[in-house]
Amino acid sequence: MPSDSSRHENASPAQSRSPSPSPHDTLTLRALVSTKDAGVIIGKAGKNVADLRDQTGVKAGVSKVIPGVHERVLTVTGSVEAVSKAYNLIISQLVSSTPSSPVTTSSPSLHTSIRLLISHNLMGTIIGRNGLKIKAIQDGSGARMVASKEMLPQSTERIVEVQGSPEAIGRAVEEIGKCLLEDWERGLGTVLFHPGPSDERSGNRRGHSYSSSYTGSRRGNGDGRTNGDGRGSPPGSPKNAHSPVSSPPSANLRTQNISIPSDMVGCIIGRSGTKITEIRRLSGSKISIAKAPHDETGERMFTIVGTPEANEKALFLLYNQLESEKERRVGREAQQQAEIQD
Repeated sequence: MPSDSSRHENASPAQSRSPSPSPHDTLTLRALVSTKDAGVIIGKAGKNVADLRDQTGVKAGVSKVIPGVHERVLTVTGSVEAVSKAYNLIISQLVSSTPSSPVTTSSPSLHTSIRLLISHNLMGTIIGRNGLKIKAIQDGSGARMVASKEMLPQSTERIVEVQGSPEAIGRAVEEIGKCLLEDWERGLGTVLFHPGPSDERSGNRRGHSYSSSYTGSRRGNGDGRTNGDGRGSPPGSPKNAHSPVSSPPSANLRTQNISIPSDMVGCIIGRSGTKITEIRRLSGSKISIAKAPHDETGERMFTIVGTPEANEKALFLLYNQLESEKERRVGREAQQQAEIQD
């Protein structure tokens, strides 16, 4: 596979942005593609991806090949309009060049699909209240969208499959991108998905998803604030994410800040602190909780300090606890409604 792919693995912008989002902010949108499709996207000696950058002005690249893994991550960064145009061109190229693409010829125009990687905590923004937003995007673009219920292994990203003609998918991508930028803060702390053998995942993930702090306000999918109101049920904690046996070197420690709604903090702490103590013990991370809300949203900041692997496990345990509490509350409300109707 051409070496061009590895030079552009991390194609997200590095500069900080102003606190107020604007239509011209930079979007980073990732998608999961097959190794074969990745080869088409890159092209011989990197020609296709170079042409894509020239035509749209985006930064684009594909993650490195991992032996035995048949999926790679496509990353496209630019304005919302440029990113949607780039995905339109990429999908058109895959339809015409790759027989393995999921294309059907039963309709007048060719249909295919792309699997976007979306932060778990930004899914609510895309779906909208009672599904109204996702329905509007589908109606306006002509594309069909299918959101997975589970997060991908050892990450807090989910797949949104967008199906339709390249043009329809491009329109849907533009609307999805606008949603992500409007609510960019919700994704802060997202643990990015990186394909890898499940038994070697922790080794393949080092250094990908964390920075020492989130002081900037870069706007891209997977860089917003985690507030626990995403939809769906996250999987359990990863099998191979382990608590450190010995004290790790300080250079390997990472700091992760996430925000939790104040009314959910109690369920995470537990009676006499039992729940948070257990999460600290199982993950190996140090977790501190702000005593007061940090802004007008009423959310409280959780600071997680540990190795990347320990922090990932802490995040999964926190998410699981939040989901369990939300399911319990939904069940209780349903029971109350049933009692009222009776």
